[in-house]
Amino acid sequence: MNILSVDHATKTYGEKTLFHDVSFIISERERIGVIGVNGTGKSTLLRLVAGLETPDTGTITHAGAFRVEYLPQNPTFDEQITVLNYVFQGDSPIMQALREYEEALFALETRPGDEKLQAKLFAAQSRMEAAHAWDAETQAKSILSRLGVAMYDQPVSRLSGGQKKRVAIARALIQPADLLILDEPTNHVDSETVGWLESMLAKYRGAILLVTHDRYFLDRITNRMFELDRGRLIAYEGNYATFLEKKADREEREAASEDKRQNLLRRELAWLQRGAKARTTKQKARIDRAHKLQEQGPQAAGGKLDIAVGGSRLGKKVINLEDVGASGGGRKLFRSFNCIVQQEDRIGIVGPNGCGKSTLLNIMAGRQQPDEGSVETGDTVKLAYYTQENVEMDGGKRVIEYVKEAAEAVRTIDGELITAAQMLERFLFPPAQQWTRIDRLSGGERRRLYLLRTLMNEPNVLFLDEPTNDLDIQTLSVLESYLEEFPGVVLTVSHDRYFLDRTVDRLLVFEADGTIRRFEGNYSEWLEKREAEKLAEEAERKSAAAGAKSPVAAAPPAAAKPKKLSYKDQKEWDTIESVITGLEDEVARIKQAIAEAATDYAKVQQLFAEQQAKEAELDAAMERWAELSELVQQIES
Repeated sequence: MNILSVDHATKTYGEKTLFHDVSFIISERERIGVIGVNGTGKSTLLRLVAGLETPDTGTITHAGAFRVEYLPQNPTFDEQITVLNYVFQGDSPIMQALREYEEALFALETRPGDEKLQAKLFAAQSRMEAAHAWDAETQAKSILSRLGVAMYDQPVSRLSGGQKKRVAIARALIQPADLLILDEPTNHVDSETVGWLESMLAKYRGAILLVTHDRYFLDRITNRMFELDRGRLIAYEGNYATFLEKKADREEREAASEDKRQNLLRRELAWLQRGAKARTTKQKARIDRAHKLQEQGPQAAGGKLDIAVGGSRLGKKVINLEDVGASGGGRKLFRSFNCIVQQEDRIGIVGPNGCGKSTLLNIMAGRQQPDEGSVETGDTVKLAYYTQENVEMDGGKRVIEYVKEAAEAVRTIDGELITAAQMLERFLFPPAQQWTRIDRLSGGERRRLYLLRTLMNEPNVLFLDEPTNDLDIQTLSVLESYLEEFPGVVLTVSHDRYFLDRTVDRLLVFEADGTIRRFEGNYSEWLEKREAEKLAEEAERKSAAAGAKSPVAAAPPAAAKPKKLSYKDQKEWDTIESVITGLEDEVARIKQAIAEAATDYAKVQQLFAEQQAKEAELDAAMERWAELSELVQQIES
């Protein structure tokens, strides 16, 4: 059933047309992801659908009882309002009942013997019964607890930026709605919370429309994609992975059409140049046709970084930390940390919000002194630092002027000079936009411009503090391509799992006790290892509990080295590789079925459960193969 339709909507911002003649329908339980380069109007489109803005032309219609809940990219708060009143804001009967009940309960806790307050609580409980709000109250407190929001009565003004974002997420999830609209819900949120949010949205009863740069999040949540591209809205059925395949097919078709246009244009121009003597109506039509072909021109391709930008020579000594410690917020963040950063290192720094990741990066960059220990930086280090704070820009400057302040050109590894204008094109600023004033850019476009200026200094050590916040997916792809060819050192603080998997091969992981743990591998590999450790700890606890209930048996003698495989093991060893191959084929088949059934949410959920079950079987088979392989090696040796 359709719940909302947008018909021929057009929206402009100043002289710029964000999108033109856009039409689409949203149906029940659809999960739609919106992507596009910063400045194409993604957030504006969300605000239009939410009813917070109106289109210049076109209409937006929905059912009379339609309810929408909107989470903006940067939520605003009445600083005096309490967490409870903010989260339970809303005029629905359930929200009113929840708010009154929680207020009465809190008041009675402060004055336990007050009979008037007891009567007020009893009345609030009756309203909860009438509104069938008890389940909603349980869910609301579960969500708040999982998001780390416990002090319901404290003013929002006392919360950190990350805590405020989590409170805003809680409110969006708790409010009953037919359509939930989320603008960058993963910004400024740690990876564990992002994973939990994925599971919550998978169970959400209404439709979802969201903008996010987190590609794993998009891939796991969506079953339909909208791409805003040069004023057009292009819809794709399926999740993010399916979108990539279908977009590649579309661009191939458009490239073929462009080749045909060029061939036709050459023929028409050749005819014109021959100069026909008689100008008949038919000949005039051909002249007009040639002019029209010339005016059409190819549509600009997406930005692509196909060059390796060089950097200053980096010596053997980069950055050495010895027994470094630091404090913040009245507590010790970390202590006695030792680290040697080497040439061509790709290091990711991960951990929960507020644990000290940015502090460590600032200490390594020389922007902050440690409380203890020492930091030595090599003489050849030329460091560039992309911070998560908004940098002041002169709004009156042109885009190209701002970049040229850093450098007129950069040199590639091969010695070729790439001008500032060429680099701007590669970072998705076409020539026409390069002379735009900075104050006319969107927030995301300014972040992209600041990123490019940072890179124009040709550093050999690059620090990135939450680079994926406020950058679109296409810009992130360009940055990832840049980092693949970057000849120096990269240190990245990020919660973006996809970005970390693409760009780092070593992690510094902040633990809850303030220690910093090293891990060789990318972020997904670390998650797998951490999950395995949790399972092992749980098994050990169960084993210890079982041992406490029964007499402790003497440790069995060490098993003798086997001379050959048992009949059962040999039979399993002979067939296990074909079993693994069969399971891999099954997983691939299910993934294909998920892509084909992308619009059938119930079927996708069923197939996803099958996929998880088969992947668990595959993991078990791989582990068994490793055990048998080790036995075979022992016997053969």
